[in-house]
Amino acid sequence: MKHAVKILLVIAIGLLAYLCVMCIYTPIHFDEERGVREKAIIANLVNIRKAQIEFKNQYGRYTASCDTLVDFIKNGKMPVVLKEGTLTDEQLQNGLTEAKALKIIKSGNKKEIAANGLENFRRDTTFVSVYESLFANELTLEQVEQIVVVPFSNGQRFEMETATHTNATSGITIPLFEARAPYDMYLSDLNRQELVNLKDEKSKLEKYAGLKVGSITEPNNNAGNWE
Repeated sequence: MKHAVKILLVIAIGLLAYLCVMCIYTPIHFDEERGVREKAIIANLVNIRKAQIEFKNQYGRYTASCDTLVDFIKNGKMPVVLKEGTLTDEQLQNGLTEAKALKIIKSGNKKEIAANGLENFRRDTTFVSVYESLFANELTLEQVEQIVVVPFSNGQRFEMETATHTNATSGITIPLFEARAPYDMYLSDLNRQELVNLKDEKSKLEKYAGLKVGSITEPNNNAGNWE
């Protein structure tokens, strides 16, 4: 009988020790794994923001379509101004501006060009690939397809929305966009209780339970909620 009790005590002690270790290890592992995953997700959100900003520069709005954004990166063109020469302090003091200098150059009047010292002044606009200009140093064309996919989500795409905000004072309307990935999308295969605790913490702080860039409720300069 005593032997059986000893065995049960050893088992109980071992189980208690295991539970204590897991109590410490589980949240540490959860936080470490979350950190690894969010680093990859943030990289995609930064690239989405970069593409959205250029899309808005060209079309005056953002897009809520992942397919449209990827196609814009792969096939879109963007204007690039090739600059040659700068205006001197003396030219600026004499009232010459970039706009005036360009007008003189476009006129083709060699006498006026020489009189204003603009022989070596050029501003030529050319169009280059959005991909080559913004992403070629970081991503292959195949990888561009993946920037709208949430890492560790089993292929799910970021949730994207667009909206407009009208300033009550100036009446100016500003386009807005938001790309987001909720915790459930990329942490659901980890410890369930730790995920519940994390979401509850964000809820109490009235913060978004996940990662996102931009905002559809108010202008925030397209900031990410990790910044």
